[in-house]
Amino acid sequence: MRFLQEALSADYRTSNIRLREGEYQYTLAKAIASFQLELHFPDVKDIIKGLYGEEKVSDIQFIRKIQTILKKMEKSNIVRILPKNKPWELQRYALSSFKFQDIDKNLVTFATDYQIKQAQDMLRSISNQQEAPTVKLNKIEICMLVLIVVAFYAASVWALMQYDINSIIFVLAFSVAIACSVILGKVLSHG
Repeated sequence: MRFLQEALSADYRTSNIRLREGEYQYTLAKAIASFQLELHFPDVKDIIKGLYGEEKVSDIQFIRKIQTILKKMEKSNIVRILPKNKPWELQRYALSSFKFQDIDKNLVTFATDYQIKQAQDMLRSISNQQEAPTVKLNKIEICMLVLIVVAFYAASVWALMQYDINSIIFVLAFSVAIACSVILGKVLSHG
């Protein structure tokens, strides 16, 4: 959502490459824009599949060519490479803005005013939906963690107070209590 908000709020960005209709850079940026407006950040294969079909996805040379063009577009501040969730995933892309001034001083827009307004409305509705449940979930999560921490610390103390101390129960209960305390601390620091 943050990348879409940044792109929506950005004004015309200057780039040092040509963005003329019919060229790879223009086509790729247009495809990324359409994905991004739907809150989907495509990787190279998603872009190729959307533009050129399934058969081009298996063409390694073509994928490398598209990756090279995307790299040039990144250096020109048109697209940005997003962080990977997992190291083995392909790189995902987002536009830095929907409005550019290319090297020929042409103003290029990859989203209409109507699409931008729809995306802004969608972001508002998503953020409104997420705010209330998150607060409620955090309170429930905090209460559950507090109960678990108290219960396992009590179990640790109980294990120590026995005539015949059971080290397995003590170590297990104390370890769980410490782990839950750390998680509780992280939840409280973020909330």
